[in-house]
Amino acid sequence: MNIKKSTLRRSGMILGIIIVIVVVTMIFSSLSGSGTKNEVLIQTNMGNITVQLYPSKAPITVQNFENYVKAGFYNGTVFHRVMKGFVIQGGGYTINGTLKQTNPPIKLESDNGLSNIKYTIAMARTNDPNSATSQFFINTADNTYLDYSTSNPGYAVFGKVVSGMNIVDEIENIPVTTKYGMQNWPVQNVVIEKMSMIN
Repeated sequence: MNIKKSTLRRSGMILGIIIVIVVVTMIFSSLSGSGTKNEVLIQTNMGNITVQLYPSKAPITVQNFENYVKAGFYNGTVFHRVMKGFVIQGGGYTINGTLKQTNPPIKLESDNGLSNIKYTIAMARTNDPNSATSQFFINTADNTYLDYSTSNPGYAVFGKVVSGMNIVDEIENIPVTTKYGMQNWPVQNVVIEKMSMIN
């Protein structure tokens, strides 16, 4: 009888340890995801910027952005619109002012609880809410009036800068001019030399 109780006690302890291991493994897996950090490295001629993406908040937008990154679309494009105290915008034009051919536009995901605060990244678009393609902007101020509301479709935030804020600040402070028919084009070209996913 004592042997059976001891055996049962030992079995119970082993089962308890197994359950703890399984639970801890599940928690770790949910936190670590599939092994990707959902981060993008933006290498510019002025320095590097790392952006953390939010696929759970803006799945369509993040997938669209990652597709362009993986295809090498952004390599050789520029930050063509720099407005101090507002945004730096890029992802559509080459150094010589040529607008690149893009994939079809995506559905707007601005109603996702994310705000256009400083150092967040959002999609640029036309007056048509569902017109975003490749162009994006990094907010250089708290531009909360760009957020979604019942009276404003807003602009979809899909990530934030997690390193290289100083590079964003440097780009923001470059003098601008009118070039290729566009205002706020930096006098000094800010080239996106390469974008890549960080695994």
